[in-house]
Amino acid sequence: QVQLVESGGGLVQAGGSLRLSCAASGRTFSSYIMAWFRQAPGKEREFVAAINWSGGRTYYTDSLKGRFTISRDNAKNTLYLQMNSLKSEDTAVYYCAADPTTRGRVRMKDEYKNWGQGTQVTVSS
Repeated sequence: QVQLVESGGGLVQAGGSLRLSCAASGRTFSSYIMAWFRQAPGKEREFVAAINWSGGRTYYTDSLKGRFTISRDNAKNTLYLQMNSLKSEDTAVYYCAADPTTRGRVRMKDEYKNWGQGTQVTVSS
């Protein structure tokens, strides 16, 4: 089991940037595939991005590629999401998740059993 704690959310104007962090407990963080999901009010939780254990391979939902960047620092047991050129439609609670059951299904929320509590991102237009 891994404990995940997100931070870095807040209120930002459209066009601005935020960097989210996800601090993980445990000594095996560096072996996990990690991911970010988000959930807007009244909508399903959706995949944002994922990263393999070394950071050498990343996955993005197509609509966010180019604006969002996922990264990790295994020495600090921390996952990041850099979000640029934010839009009002990016408003959501952002969650980090760890260690999908099936490694080939990193985009599927049901594959993850380890979740953080979420951090709110609000983009004002």
